[in-house]
Amino acid sequence: MQKVFVAADNIVSPLGCTTLQNFEAVLQGNSGIRLHEDAAYANAPFYAAMMAPGQLESYAGKYNLQGYTKFETLLITSIANALEQTAIPVQDKRTGLIVSTTKGNIELLEQTVNQEMVNGQEDLHARFPDMPVDFMELGSSAEKVAAYFGVVNKPVVVSSACISGLVAIITAKRLMSAGVYDQVIVTGADVFTRFVLSGFQSFQAVSALPCKPFDANRTGVTLGEGAATVILTKDPALARDIVLGNGAVSNDANHISGPSRTGEELAAAMKLALAGSGLEAGEIAFVSAHGTATPYNDEMEAKALHHAGLAERPVNSLKGYYGHTLGAAGLIEAVISMEALKKGVVLPTKNFETSGVTMPVHISNAIAHTDARHLLKTVSGFGGCNAAMVFSLIS
Repeated sequence: MQKVFVAADNIVSPLGCTTLQNFEAVLQGNSGIRLHEDAAYANAPFYAAMMAPGQLESYAGKYNLQGYTKFETLLITSIANALEQTAIPVQDKRTGLIVSTTKGNIELLEQTVNQEMVNGQEDLHARFPDMPVDFMELGSSAEKVAAYFGVVNKPVVVSSACISGLVAIITAKRLMSAGVYDQVIVTGADVFTRFVLSGFQSFQAVSALPCKPFDANRTGVTLGEGAATVILTKDPALARDIVLGNGAVSNDANHISGPSRTGEELAAAMKLALAGSGLEAGEIAFVSAHGTATPYNDEMEAKALHHAGLAERPVNSLKGYYGHTLGAAGLIEAVISMEALKKGVVLPTKNFETSGVTMPVHISNAIAHTDARHLLKTVSGFGGCNAAMVFSLIS
């Protein structure tokens, strides 16, 4: 089978605008999660990983992004940084673009509703004169991003709840293996908004403190925002240390918001990812779990790890550093995990102290070193969707 390599990557988040800045921050135990008091988002104080005022603008300043929304600015800034690291032919017919997100420009809908409450209307085109009529459609933003970089093929949008980022990578690999593309830009972003926060609050799923994945005292998720990009290539000469293993997707068919009670469906995706990569569970350096810190998700993941024979492998969640970045989570966490694998380290699960799942798993709570050459990334989301994928060091 045709091998697919990582040629470049990037993360834009509250912790930095490059992969290196983000990785060093996480390695030092820094978190983007802060306490916020802002009535534009909530009537009471809340914890979230949000860009500081002016931070994104400073990242994006050199890219001439006037007229682009915050969501689109995140995507373009991340892609631009990644492209600066590689020489892939962006405008070639064999180059694809895949965008992952859950909510896209949802903040513009909020602005419309809020303004209508004040004076009955808002002319969004006065603020964004280049905005198409279908500004809320995810495909519209993807096409604007494609046009910015001169990508000639119609972009693909992956919006499959919180597994979107990882599914975007899986989709890219499958398209490349099928001969559709020789290189693909995979990018994803989501923006913290009142809409998103109130939605999770309606499920009583938001923690009053920074999230504590897998911990006995976990009380819910902390939300975040950010973007990430992975540029994939078939050309070994452009490869940067990592080759993609197999990826798999499954569904619980259990409940719109509640995950499987057994974990068997996520385990099935894990097993397929391992088997398709020709690996045994013992060869995995660590599992980068979804780890939302909600009671049901973490319990389900612990059971899935047992079913997949991975209970003794180190497991971490990066939500304590980034919060839950929704459609960008799978990408951001995959990039950080690839960097950790290259450096031979297993990152700790921030805020984890005492295990709070019924089936014991090896939750990493301190930096550890590893000589293993493979990692497994997993994600789960509303609607019962799950995904898992192997990433390996190039032999």
